[in-house]
Amino acid sequence: MNVMTLFLLQAPGANPNGGGMSMILMLVAMFAIMYFFMIRPQNKKQKEIANFRKTLQVNQKVITAGGIHAVVKEINDNDVVVEIASNVKIRVDKNSIFAAAADANSNQAAK
Repeated sequence: MNVMTLFLLQAPGANPNGGGMSMILMLVAMFAIMYFFMIRPQNKKQKEIANFRKTLQVNQKVITAGGIHAVVKEINDNDVVVEIASNVKIRVDKNSIFAAAADANSNQAAK
């Protein structure tokens, strides 16, 4: 046997007697950490945004994905007509509305 083969056989984790179980536990722990710190909060935020879009009301101040502050004037199935200035109305996709303007302003005031 050459020196490299002996080194690989003696390397930590190369022992086939018990190293596999600790590796599985490590992978499970890493997945659990990723779930609780990344996946779960993102799903929670997506549900909050979906609930907000379902409860949109006429004359509610909103902010679109492009950062446009507007007032809801008409709500349809897939889109919303918003007024961005006096007598200036645009039609935007319902999925592009992310926040109520009052909520965004209160968050900035808290900073």
